[in-house]
Amino acid sequence: MSLTHFDAQGQAHMVDVSDKPETAREAVAEGMVIMAPETLALAQGGAAKGDVMGVARLAGIMGAKRTSDLIPLCHPLPITRVSVDLAADPALPGIRVTAMVKTAGKTGVEMEALTAVSTACLTVYDMLKAAQKDMRIEGIRLLSKTGGKSGAFHAAP
Repeated sequence: MSLTHFDAQGQAHMVDVSDKPETAREAVAEGMVIMAPETLALAQGGAAKGDVMGVARLAGIMGAKRTSDLIPLCHPLPITRVSVDLAADPALPGIRVTAMVKTAGKTGVEMEALTAVSTACLTVYDMLKAAQKDMRIEGIRLLSKTGGKSGAFHAAP
């Protein structure tokens, strides 16, 4: 298998998508921030900095929109929808983050969904680090993607 971000000489380059047709594309990614139960309680409304999950949701949306500024070979995309959901999960204990990104374009939005999750998780960490420095960000992965030449992908559970 050849990697698309390298030319025949092995030099990094942006993939040429000029001749690809525009298709509806969607990607869903997930991740989690593992923390102590006491820290999770702060995230659910007791943090001095305010609405931890609300701020993280906005950060995730902003992260998706700025992906091409952060990942060197990503194309800037006309994103048509971003949703970022954060849910407290006492069983972890921690916060589960899921992001869904849509566009109609020539290349997929997998990186945007992964960046949304990463940015939201990092924001949760930033807002709660005064309470717990050893929180862990884990399990960031692509769950699914649709559209484009390679078709649909769904991660194994």
